[in-house]
Amino acid sequence: MSAPAVAPQVTSDFGLLSDDDEKTIETSLPPSPRSPATPQRGLTRELKRYNVMGIRFDVDVRYDVLDVVGQGAYGVVCAAHDAVAGEAVAIKKIANAFEHATYTKRTLREIRLLRLLRHDNIVRLKTLLPPVKSDGFRDLYIISDLLETDLSSVIKSPQPLFDEHVQFFIYQVLRGVKFLHTCSPPVTHRDLKPRNLLVNSNCDLKICDFGLARVDVQSSSSSAMTDYVATRWYRAPEIITGWVEYTKAVDVWAAGCILAELLGRKPLWPGSDSQHQLELICQCVGRPSMDTIDKIQTPEIREFVAQIPDSRPVGFRALYPQANPLACDLLEDLLVFEPSDRIDVCQALAHPYLEQLHYPDDEPTGPSIPADQFAFERKRMSASELKAEILREIWHYHWPRHGKRHRRDPSEPFADLSETYAADSRDSPVEPAAKHR
Repeated sequence: MSAPAVAPQVTSDFGLLSDDDEKTIETSLPPSPRSPATPQRGLTRELKRYNVMGIRFDVDVRYDVLDVVGQGAYGVVCAAHDAVAGEAVAIKKIANAFEHATYTKRTLREIRLLRLLRHDNIVRLKTLLPPVKSDGFRDLYIISDLLETDLSSVIKSPQPLFDEHVQFFIYQVLRGVKFLHTCSPPVTHRDLKPRNLLVNSNCDLKICDFGLARVDVQSSSSSAMTDYVATRWYRAPEIITGWVEYTKAVDVWAAGCILAELLGRKPLWPGSDSQHQLELICQCVGRPSMDTIDKIQTPEIREFVAQIPDSRPVGFRALYPQANPLACDLLEDLLVFEPSDRIDVCQALAHPYLEQLHYPDDEPTGPSIPADQFAFERKRMSASELKAEILREIWHYHWPRHGKRHRRDPSEPFADLSETYAADSRDSPVEPAAKHR
């Protein structure tokens, strides 16, 4: 199977600056867990400076920045070649990363989750570049997998998508979501959509953008719905209608919307606002029962849903007459208004539509996640406290290669990681550091 590759954006306002801007500098490693306020001994790094669309990129000489592949409010993403590893990588620069606490917390959430969660269908965070000076730490550079395009671009392209393509894409989505949902405690992505699914021309797919994800440290079943701003077209009804709690079923709903978009080559329910979104959903799957409507907390929304005509649902086989009937049957199980009636991700993987791909022994479950790793979610933190947490994340990727090794106290933060991965670096989530001059 093959999927199209979208050429990366090339800009004329791009390039390596003069030789004067390539220099060797003495930097400080991020603070150590033993003494967070004290920088480690100096680390010699040779940097290259690039001009990327008017934005300065300062990266280690091992990285040759090639093209711009993405730009948004979050920052700029460039394609680069890592000369040490001999592979292509993506480098995302988040400028002024600590200016807004909400966005800083999302960044911390994402990089911490990506360190802890290693799976074929989740984008891999390879390393975080240490700041030039810890006391002047403003910008964050994230090095991760580079894939050729995203599923949204594939869907919009003229590339034919056969049933085998659709099966393979949605199987990989569900396989990755199973890994998240079977973590202990569970992880809910909360922003699954085609734009957040990276793909290569061989159809390999990886889930990205974990800034809105939640680790359910309070309960194994549900969490309060706060800070939820995911794209409307992929939101589950319980999100749109403002239920007090949501469950992992919101990701199952989003997966159904993605499957429908693969079948129809356009969004299933492109609502212009929340009311329009609910109308489109009910026209297709039917108005929910009064028992479900009664769970809606806001009276105005409850009354609005109750007055939607209770007409016969259109049905997915009518919407997609050329599709594999089993794909439509899976849609009917994924896109159920009442979340408790939706199948879960393990049941979705076992559906007959995915019979040729489903192999439970090759669908790993997620790991245990220490609750203290996400204690920051439950308290207000200052910009300096969030910065310290992100420095700790950077430190994970550069210890123990830099700095003198010392005997670890079992009670010391990160001691478990250091002892576990020192024995066999092949199993380590800590990337070997570059050899700097």
